[in-house]
Amino acid sequence: MTAVYKDEEADWLTVCLKYLLFVFNFLFWVGGVAVLGVGVWTLVEKSDYLSLLASSTFAVSAYILILAGSMVVVTGFLGCCAVIREQKSCLSMYFFCLLVIFLIELVAGVLAYVYYQRLSEELKQHLNQTMTDNYAQPGREAITLAVDRLQQDFKCCGSNNSRDWMVSVYVSSKQAEDRLVPDSCCKTITPHCGNRDHPSNIYKVEGGCITKLEQFLANHLLVIGAVGIGVACLQVCGMVFTSCLYRRIKMDPY
Repeated sequence: MTAVYKDEEADWLTVCLKYLLFVFNFLFWVGGVAVLGVGVWTLVEKSDYLSLLASSTFAVSAYILILAGSMVVVTGFLGCCAVIREQKSCLSMYFFCLLVIFLIELVAGVLAYVYYQRLSEELKQHLNQTMTDNYAQPGREAITLAVDRLQQDFKCCGSNNSRDWMVSVYVSSKQAEDRLVPDSCCKTITPHCGNRDHPSNIYKVEGGCITKLEQFLANHLLVIGAVGIGVACLQVCGMVFTSCLYRRIKMDPY
């Protein structure tokens, strides 16, 4: 009688673990879609700004999330198959995939956090020089477009303020045609509107574009870090459930 009771209890625990893994797989798959979405959103939504950054850490973090999210979507289906078939070999593969994705997302989260700490210093050191030395120069079309979009999107002018453009290569050249700032500084863009730098005509924002871009990137990095580490912590639960089910299954490994 005791042996029968123990067998029934073991079967009940196995069924519970299977359902828990199914629920986890659903949450895991949703989390994977979220990770993939955040990675794509980061690269697509404001991809122009990446050319203004001195390091590629921001982009690398996003690419890592895209890789991890894609792996999560595929692994979620593998997890369902492993639970249905109750094969130790499938569960082992599933556990290994969870571990790899966990490490990848952890790296993305740590990279985002580390870059978040360095972001302000990097922008202060490089953004002004990037804008004043490269704007409207041959072979620097990507930077020119990025600066124009930056100033229009964030309604700012210059790295620190509009006076930064006075020492720029662009304003000092004949190409500027007596402009004091690029036309993208203007509240309403018209040909040669940059010839007049009065506050009624151009954006005069305290802190310039550095403050605006820093805030924007910092918010993105917090999202990248939170999503990456959050889903990684969720995977720890999945690995625990998988290990428990692996031990409960009585079938011999294939």
